[in-house]
Amino acid sequence: MATYGVDHIAEYAGLLKDGRVALLTSITGRSSGNEATIDILRRMCNLTALLGPEHGVRGDQAAGALTGDYTDPATGLPVFSLYSPEGKRLRRHMLDAFDILVYDIQDVGLRFYTFVSTLCNMVEDCAAAGKRLVVLDRPDPLGGRVVEGGVLEDAYRSFVGCRPVPVRYGLTAGEFARMVNEKEKLGCDLHVVPCGGWRGGPFPGWGQPVWQMPSLGLPTFEGTALYAGTCLFEGTALSEGRGTAAPFRIIGGPGIDGERMAREFAALGLPGAAATPVYFVPSTSKHQGTACGGLMLHVTDFEALRPVALGVTLLDLFQRLYPEQSGFLPPVEPGRRPFISLLTGCGEFVPGWDREAVLARWERESRAFAEEKAAYHLYERG
Repeated sequence: MATYGVDHIAEYAGLLKDGRVALLTSITGRSSGNEATIDILRRMCNLTALLGPEHGVRGDQAAGALTGDYTDPATGLPVFSLYSPEGKRLRRHMLDAFDILVYDIQDVGLRFYTFVSTLCNMVEDCAAAGKRLVVLDRPDPLGGRVVEGGVLEDAYRSFVGCRPVPVRYGLTAGEFARMVNEKEKLGCDLHVVPCGGWRGGPFPGWGQPVWQMPSLGLPTFEGTALYAGTCLFEGTALSEGRGTAAPFRIIGGPGIDGERMAREFAALGLPGAAATPVYFVPSTSKHQGTACGGLMLHVTDFEALRPVALGVTLLDLFQRLYPEQSGFLPPVEPGRRPFISLLTGCGEFVPGWDREAVLARWERESRAFAEEKAAYHLYERG
């Protein structure tokens, strides 16, 4: 069975004994025995503060919701928000509250999932402030072997794309932190408490009985696997399934014929996935309260599935068949970059974009990154 870094923290207790400890965590910060990392650290060290990323320490904040500091009702500890109107970095009042920062969050191995941006900020901020950073590592749910997507271009850096890596980068949080610290010569006092029993491979093979959803939009592993590609629809007028029972598996919008889309999708012959017609009324987000049609996606073979290529191909299909319903959203404010450009990390997704050219370039870039990232592996990939 694959185990988590927190399961082995007692072997690394010396890293935490010489100062005040803060824990940056989320609802996924739990041991294999289903005990909260918060409670484990309270027993073994001087835990003085909690830090919350997007969605909060307890996972009770909506996607994109900015929150302030508060007191955790369960423990009485101060909670400092790293997703607040004041910013997403360690500020002086936070730094004054701890000597050692522990990070324990289950990531999903995708560039636009904001936990990795928070982690990179912590590597930079702890290096600048002379604080120790201890990452309690967790396996990559998508397996840590396959790399997909184009490398983010510097002009499109944002909190949904903080480093020049592909969409699906094939690293654990500990490996990613190590890569950033070493490549950028930050000099962070970084320590990774490793996973156990993991040699690459997706979540269903870990032997862990519980999928702890990393956020409310990813309640299942199947949805998380498809999110690698269907997240692109957040940059379009189409619904990505928020406000339904299957976010990032349901894609569609008003006036779309699900039966037609299912036939067209089947004709593409994409590996590892199938689609069925669906008709739905989102309870929140885009097209709230409006009848929509579209597709519900299913993973039939995870090893064969290439979700990033699937997402790009599906976007092309919707825009060819239903151009008026599936256009790219304009920037939130004049002069800013469209969200589709931030998600894809490039400026190619404009009217008349070329699917084959995009996928060919992304394939070259992902192959090159797959070779580069191997230098930072902490685990063999079987």
